[in-house]
Amino acid sequence: MTDGKAKPPEQITDRLFATERNPEDFRFDASVARVFPDMIRRSVPGYTTIIPMIEVITEQYAQPGSHCYDLGCSLGASTLAMRHGIPYQDCTLVGVDNSSAMIERCEHYIALDDHDLPVTLRCEDLLETELSMASVTTLNFTLQFVPPEHRLSLLTRIARATLPGGALILSEKIRFESDREQEIQTRLHHEFKRANGYSDLEISQKRAAIEQVLIPETLTEHRERLLKAGFEQVLVWYQCFNFVSMLAIKTR
Repeated sequence: MTDGKAKPPEQITDRLFATERNPEDFRFDASVARVFPDMIRRSVPGYTTIIPMIEVITEQYAQPGSHCYDLGCSLGASTLAMRHGIPYQDCTLVGVDNSSAMIERCEHYIALDDHDLPVTLRCEDLLETELSMASVTTLNFTLQFVPPEHRLSLLTRIARATLPGGALILSEKIRFESDREQEIQTRLHHEFKRANGYSDLEISQKRAAIEQVLIPETLTEHRERLLKAGFEQVLVWYQCFNFVSMLAIKTR
């Protein structure tokens, strides 16, 4: 567990959707990178629980001499959690993101952190990144931005690269098979955002911008795909409204 010395990203208030604007597809550009810590904290229920638990899970599944990957690392919150959870100095920790703005800021936060385990950052498409001898891989609210037709191939590559006893931490926004449950969970999520200071305009405009690039799926779809990819055990370890985190384990 961390001793609390890791320095979190500064909190610059997210006001990107506070004024009327033309709907545009959401992009992880410099403007999003600048406010990302505040945006995700106020938008994703349970995010502040999931991050420290990634450290706990990493400590349980990391193996000596292995590689650990944070795919879609953004500013490195889960990367740092993994870094503090890895108990072996001969492990390699790699963060991957295709946004140069995110990688640039991530480098800054890695440098501020007090842990001495080296971190390699790659600015590249995670669909093409090289994976091998993995004991822990994290996709923390990343797979939902991957085109659906590429998700199985990505997870299959991760499973094939994962050592026996290794694990994938997969956090996602999900949709529900029941329209009624979908309506209730969406409403509760919006109330969460209102409670965190977002206006109805901000909620509406963010939803319009992101709905074409964030494609959620049901828990059943996630479980079936993870099993098909090559993981033998899949479980949900956390859920709050329409946000979940799963653990996929490779036993052999």
